[in-house]
Amino acid sequence: MEPQLVGPGPYRATRLWNEIIEHFRAGMPLRKHRCRFKSYEHCFKASEAVDCLHELLGSNQNFGPEVTRNQTVKLLKKFLKNHVIEDIKGRWGKEDFQDDGRLYRFPPSSPLKSYPKKPSCGNQVIKFPDWNEPKAGVSQEHIPVKAVAMNSEMWYKRHSIAIGEVPACKLVFRRELTQANIEEIWKSQTLSRLQKVLGLDSLNEVLDVKIVNSKHILQNAYNVNKQGIVILEDKSKELPHWILSAMKCLANWPSCSDLKQPTYSGFERDVFKTIVDYFGQMKEPLLTFHFFDVFVSVLGLLQKHSKAIEALQISCLLLPPENRKRLQLLVRMMARISLNKDLPALSESVRTRTLMVQAFSHCILCSKDEMDLDELLAAKLVCFLMDNYQEILSVPTTLKSSIEEHVLNLQRAQIKYAGADTDATFPQSFCHQISTDEFEYQRATGSQEPLAALLEEIAMNKEISVKDKKKKLKQFQKSYPEVYRVRFPTPETEAVLFPEKTKQKPPILRWALKKPFQPFHRTRSFRM
Repeated sequence: MEPQLVGPGPYRATRLWNEIIEHFRAGMPLRKHRCRFKSYEHCFKASEAVDCLHELLGSNQNFGPEVTRNQTVKLLKKFLKNHVIEDIKGRWGKEDFQDDGRLYRFPPSSPLKSYPKKPSCGNQVIKFPDWNEPKAGVSQEHIPVKAVAMNSEMWYKRHSIAIGEVPACKLVFRRELTQANIEEIWKSQTLSRLQKVLGLDSLNEVLDVKIVNSKHILQNAYNVNKQGIVILEDKSKELPHWILSAMKCLANWPSCSDLKQPTYSGFERDVFKTIVDYFGQMKEPLLTFHFFDVFVSVLGLLQKHSKAIEALQISCLLLPPENRKRLQLLVRMMARISLNKDLPALSESVRTRTLMVQAFSHCILCSKDEMDLDELLAAKLVCFLMDNYQEILSVPTTLKSSIEEHVLNLQRAQIKYAGADTDATFPQSFCHQISTDEFEYQRATGSQEPLAALLEEIAMNKEISVKDKKKKLKQFQKSYPEVYRVRFPTPETEAVLFPEKTKQKPPILRWALKKPFQPFHRTRSFRM
């Protein structure tokens, strides 16, 4: 049975747990073993279980070769605690598993976890705020609108040339966007994009959208320095200066600008231990408990590199600014230390990169209720963060540009024409209450003046033929009879545009005037 990639979605950690157990039970060789002069059938040694599970995790694309033997032992301890395995006397419930020769076996009952039952929300689409709708009790007809100057070419592009097919236009008014409106737009579009990238029908199974703070998204997107690091408004939430100095020392080794050069052997290890202790005492991981399921879901996209990058970019944009800044500084330090060949080894038994993952995984990602795969999932995510931290911890430019364009479009008023492909947009007008008489006057002048100017332009246009001019005037008369009647109150005023030409009569034949047509009469000259 080949392990399958578990994609993003709800209960991903539970699905991974069940998958590992199924493959472990199917792949673990069971043999007869002797212990204290007694034989036991269908069992295995602890060291054999570590070998088998370590190989299984290393070849599983959900985890990969980054999994260490020590992490495998910790997972087997959780297997023993959750009765996935038991010792040969049937004891379980404690995490006293060791990488030795003690004997274990599989219990007869199924150890798979059940999925929590949550109400189905179906295909949920993040609802965008609709700022086009007017406020309750306010009529759009009572809003004064600045007249729009249109020439005949623009008018006829938007209206059909055929007589009687002039569609009506509609002016769509935009309410003034407040800061709260803009924040809500950022939140809704960011979550909508995250849902699309993860390929989920709803974010409710992996995230409570109510806890997402729109102010955090805006601050993370705009309050950044030249390096893309978040600038905190509350300076009390900054990292202590001594921790920043220690991190800079190891990240820029051997060029330590904030600290004096070390004077004793092992100085760099003491500095590293100081950093580990500081981040280890945090009550909540940098990715927060609330977003645990979101980041676990993103792990299912790691095979699709570009999608995983975008999903992590957006997910990290949801973090509180102080968490995002600490994550940026910490992961950057970890990546630089891992690649720094001039830095002395920080451990005698573990490679520097593996040490970084083991030391900081728990303070970056873990669940509020300790889960069985926390360490493995966190290690997988941290490795990916270290390899791609510059892209992941930068502001997603595509998302930012699309939201800014959307906000800008909402701040314009639009004229929509039935059947037109595009809309004429105009800067937003600010409205105030006016009297009824003033409204009637503005309605008459504001709507008729541009139409009257347009009619005059058609009437005085000498570049179009008489036939086309008559067709357009007839079309205008049918669409706007009142405006047309003001300009041409009588047929005589309209006839002035088309003066009749004097028709010259054709010359009359002279012979016809001299003598009328005579019938034929016989004469004597025709006689025989």
